[in-house]
Amino acid sequence: MDLRRLGDLLLTTDPVQRVRLAQAGLAMLIVATGVVAMTYAVLVGVAPAGPVAWWTLLSVAGMLAGFVMIRSGWSRRFADPSIAVPQMLFAITCGAIAYAIVGAARGGVFPIVMVILMFGMFAASPRQMLWVSLYAVGLFGLTMALMAWQQPQVYVPVVEGGHFLMVATMMPAVSILAARLSRLRHRMRQQRGELRQALARIEDLATRDPLTGLINRRHMEELLEQEHQRSVRAGHPFCVAVLDVDRFKVLNALHGRVVGDEMLCALAREALGSIRLSDRLARWGGQKFVMLMSDTRSSLARGGLERVRERIGAMQLTSGGAALHVTVSIGMTEHHAGETVTQALERADRALYEAKAQGRDRVVVG
Repeated sequence: MDLRRLGDLLLTTDPVQRVRLAQAGLAMLIVATGVVAMTYAVLVGVAPAGPVAWWTLLSVAGMLAGFVMIRSGWSRRFADPSIAVPQMLFAITCGAIAYAIVGAARGGVFPIVMVILMFGMFAASPRQMLWVSLYAVGLFGLTMALMAWQQPQVYVPVVEGGHFLMVATMMPAVSILAARLSRLRHRMRQQRGELRQALARIEDLATRDPLTGLINRRHMEELLEQEHQRSVRAGHPFCVAVLDVDRFKVLNALHGRVVGDEMLCALAREALGSIRLSDRLARWGGQKFVMLMSDTRSSLARGGLERVRERIGAMQLTSGGAALHVTVSIGMTEHHAGETVTQALERADRALYEAKAQGRDRVVVG
């Protein structure tokens, strides 16, 4: 089994779950470091072997249980599926027990506890870190007082007072750092969100017509080319149509550009309301529109375009109290094997001019 498959087995392939399990694995590594230090204390005769063995069993079993809870998905029922705070509290408790066991080598517990707190800064909120720090200060203070009372020859009260002062200073300082780090993380998330919105806005501006909200000519050209390539590979038919508002320049001159823009927006809404979800409609320029109808033969496409033409002709528009009757002429064609998109569009354009020549407000197949 290679390392990648082993990593997928231990950490799963879910990116979010992998991060949680990696954090739990790092916590286990920190505890393993503590086990090595405690074992060394036994070997040099500073700590008793029996209590250290029980401490090792408790520490390893507890951290392994946390890893299994996350790996199995059982922890997802909690607000924090990474169960970072319970793991920190357990590790701090194990640290306090180690402090009571290891005697003269107890100074080595502090760096490990600080690493645990530093690790928690990346997973816990500032409020949680504050409570964890207070828990650590209280637990270590109680442990120091108890051991100074029971074994004053080893846990010298004056020395323990200095140790407690150090713990009472360092732990809250870590919670303050955690708060600052949390604010930085929040600011980064906010900036990432703003960046995503800006990129979405830029993409929308690059692919949408600002007046009608339809896709623009550039994006339609890309879609047409993609559909052409798909047709070449799989042989699926597609149709293209060119729609043009009848007498638009006259209407625009009589009623003004504002009314003309409102007319184009209304036409876009009506057309979108009568085409298939798979059809794509774009503003090609001015009063001209282009429609792409994928997986469609000309006989079916013509029926759909007739519905579009009738719906547009039935629009109720007014200007200065006077009713406006808007119609469109449509030229359409089915793409032929071997021809380019440009050639298909040219045939649809010729069909459009034929529709104009025949009296407008009609669909002509080219």
